[in-house]
Amino acid sequence: MTDHPDFYTKTMAKVYAGQGYLSKAAEIYRLLLKQEPDRKDLIDELSKIEKKLSEKTNLPVINIIRDYPNYEKFFEAMEKAGKTNHKKIIDNLEKPVKISEIYVQFVN
Repeated sequence: MTDHPDFYTKTMAKVYAGQGYLSKAAEIYRLLLKQEPDRKDLIDELSKIEKKLSEKTNLPVINIIRDYPNYEKFFEAMEKAGKTNHKKIIDNLEKPVKISEIYVQFVN
């Protein structure tokens, strides 16, 4: 299997996840979501992988982001993906904290 981002697919992410390479699978799903942010199937798969990673490592999941999130745009994307029931969860998350040139947000 090639390890070049131009060749990443949902199938490749599933193969990595099936082999236990959850971090690599999550990386691929995130890259695919950058290209197609409205894909509910990718959002769902990434959520499952992140949950498994958190359970496996007993470490909290964190988001690392370059810019402070535009929550209005984020909620619009969630609505398109049919995840409106998750708004309450996101509202209760800690707000991102700026560290150097990035923002870090604890998810669980």
